[in-house]
Amino acid sequence: MPGGRRCPDCDSTELVEDSHYSQSQLVCSDCGCVITEGVLTTTFADEGHLREVTYSQSTGENEQVSRSQQRRCLRRVRDLCRVLQLPSTFEDTAVAYYQQAYRHSGIRAARLQKKEVLVGCCVLITCRQHNWPLTMGTICTLIYADLDVFSGTYMQIVKLLGLDVPSLCLADLVKTYCSSFRLFQASPSVPAKYVEDKEKMLSRTLQLVELANETWLVTGRHPLPVITAATFLAWQSLQPSGRLTCSLARFCKLANVDLPYPATSRLQELLAVLLQMAEQLAWLQILKLNKRSVVKHIGDLLQHRHTLVRKAFRDGTAEMEACEREVQGQRQGEEEVGDSSLDLPVRKRPASPALLLPPCMLKPPKQLRPTPPVCTVTGDENISDSEIEQYLRTPEEVRDFQRAQAAGQAAKSLPNPL
Repeated sequence: MPGGRRCPDCDSTELVEDSHYSQSQLVCSDCGCVITEGVLTTTFADEGHLREVTYSQSTGENEQVSRSQQRRCLRRVRDLCRVLQLPSTFEDTAVAYYQQAYRHSGIRAARLQKKEVLVGCCVLITCRQHNWPLTMGTICTLIYADLDVFSGTYMQIVKLLGLDVPSLCLADLVKTYCSSFRLFQASPSVPAKYVEDKEKMLSRTLQLVELANETWLVTGRHPLPVITAATFLAWQSLQPSGRLTCSLARFCKLANVDLPYPATSRLQELLAVLLQMAEQLAWLQILKLNKRSVVKHIGDLLQHRHTLVRKAFRDGTAEMEACEREVQGQRQGEEEVGDSSLDLPVRKRPASPALLLPPCMLKPPKQLRPTPPVCTVTGDENISDSEIEQYLRTPEEVRDFQRAQAAGQAAKSLPNPL
């Protein structure tokens, strides 16, 4: 036996290792005496030299990731890059990010779902840094990941690695998102009247998205619902005669894309902006347009977009002050001409343009008014002796109060004649 240890009871050298509840013990095979107990070690040689092993070392907490697990995860990163047809340099960058992230203990100890999402996060970070148009929704669809889990892991990795990731350009996002629409080629599921030229549709969609951005419809919001609404309006306006009867839900079904929940609200906001712009064109004022018929004139409105937005919306106080000075000058001129014999009709002041503010400020959410506490004070409540001092103002009142107290106590001390 290594070390020449003997049993302290019977002096026997027949010592064996006995695994008792997954804990190795050194036991004498002749008398059954337990030589060592409760010392967590790895080998019999360590027992002989009494080398205790810490729990973290025995469980492999500080061990490196196994090679097989590394190969499997890195292979998934490379496969995802090849599915997206990314350049080879993107693969190397994504693999390097994955290896850096997996060295952190917080990532190694995370759930399996988060580790699988990490593959897509590294690919998305690489694409964003190289200005490659790729959306988070596309990655989630490919790896079957939940969008909330993916976005949370993405932000954690960016912060953990200290990366500088630029945001995706809105124009690139429009091109990437609209390219997935199945409306550019005739098929059994898409009628011929619904097929549209890709370049025309992209050009008009970009103009509508830029208009939405200028009128605060994109700021602080998810861009995909706005892009979906703009694409639908662009598609309708190119051939309005046969497409005005098609709804947004049917359009998304024909294009084989999911309908984002807020897309209907973004569509109504875009139509409201277009109606306000149409009121500034003389040849459209007599038509009395509504949200359905204004789609036919989207091309004219976008052609003069910048001028119509300035006229339809009020941006800042400088323009309003100039308008006020102009109106005051007109009133003074009318007063000077008022003494003439001609009775000319007085011109009315033109309506001021609407405010150019975000929708959350134009229609703020209703806040619940707190219920006021119910007041049950009637004025007939008794005043305690500790509080009555704050009601006394003069020394005379203090003396009167003391006399009243003395008289009350004297009356109580008198015997009852009955």
